[in-house]
Amino acid sequence: MNYRSFLIKYAEIGVKGKNRYLFEDALVKQIHHRLKRLEGGFTVTKEAGRIYAEASEAFDFDEVVNALQHVFGIVGICPMLQIEDNGYEDLKAQVVRYIGEAYENKNFTFKVVARRGNKQYPVVSDQINRDLGEVILNAYPETRVDVHNPDVLLRVEVRHKINIFSETIPGPGGMPIGTAGKAMLLLSGGIDSPVASWMIAKRGIALEMVHFFSYPYTSEEAKQKVLTLAKLLTPWCGRLTVHVVPFTAIQEELRRKCPEELFTVLMRRFMMRIAEAVAQRCGAGAIVTGECLGQVASQTMEAMRATTAVTTLPILRPVVGMDKEEIVRIARKINTFETSILPYEDCCTVFTPRHPRLRPVLGELEAAEAALDVEGLVKAAVDGIERVQVNL
Repeated sequence: MNYRSFLIKYAEIGVKGKNRYLFEDALVKQIHHRLKRLEGGFTVTKEAGRIYAEASEAFDFDEVVNALQHVFGIVGICPMLQIEDNGYEDLKAQVVRYIGEAYENKNFTFKVVARRGNKQYPVVSDQINRDLGEVILNAYPETRVDVHNPDVLLRVEVRHKINIFSETIPGPGGMPIGTAGKAMLLLSGGIDSPVASWMIAKRGIALEMVHFFSYPYTSEEAKQKVLTLAKLLTPWCGRLTVHVVPFTAIQEELRRKCPEELFTVLMRRFMMRIAEAVAQRCGAGAIVTGECLGQVASQTMEAMRATTAVTTLPILRPVVGMDKEEIVRIARKINTFETSILPYEDCCTVFTPRHPRLRPVLGELEAAEAALDVEGLVKAAVDGIERVQVNL
């Protein structure tokens, strides 16, 4: 069947009470943004708990569905036949046409579920179910009714217009991007931080990203790997700004003046300070990391406490309680895994201590930093940032 319209379903948005329209409007805007670059001349509208996308010209069905499956906030995509209310007999004829075009093989069981949103419609829902079931059986005798476990669940919504559909393609769920504010994410070249990006964006947070680059200890290929990861995230997150921070001077200064076993946690403390400075410049209200509890020396509870102590912004850690297999499963799903495992090292592997301190003491870290010009090092790094726009 050549569909022209889609019914877009959401879930969490429906319980937002008096603020629901704000989330609906955000979702409509994002659907429009994703579809405007595709063929079809789509118009996106909403009415009384429903969002519709309607094409004015031919389009690639799979391409459109794929775009919608990357929009957070959508839980279901229903290709539908939307008709004008031209009377009850016309509705019966349209349902017969729909079944005829949508299903080549008619050897299936079905159930009709009608919802009469327009209470002025002269036929009640139960009667619509019976009458439409009858016309389908008469038109296609090989079909059978099964009200408990049907192969095809035909839905008919009688509203201002009438929606006829029987397929719901799953969407990603979550909340529309931007409805929960903006955050600054620490993006490395590893597996975890891209997954953290996807997970926190799914909760409605718009992201900017900061990446710490230690040339010449890390290569241009390592930097390009991170920008490629950002590019792979744009179908989910939209356009991204990556703030590439020159981090070499800080790492060299740490190596010269600080105890080796504290190097990793001291480095993370500088990352948090810089991320907070960049976040304040761009209006971000939180910092997001890909830290996973106990995975490496800098991700013990004590180390996380020590790194959190240098910032007043909340630190969001979406993958903190996940095991590696869970993280890898999501990385494969969002198509970042193969890029993440490319053998280009990032700044976290530079000057790695032989025996990192697993349970650093805050006072000890502060004493080590007393030998450094912390404020000057942070300012120089922030002033040297290269900003890269990564587009969808």
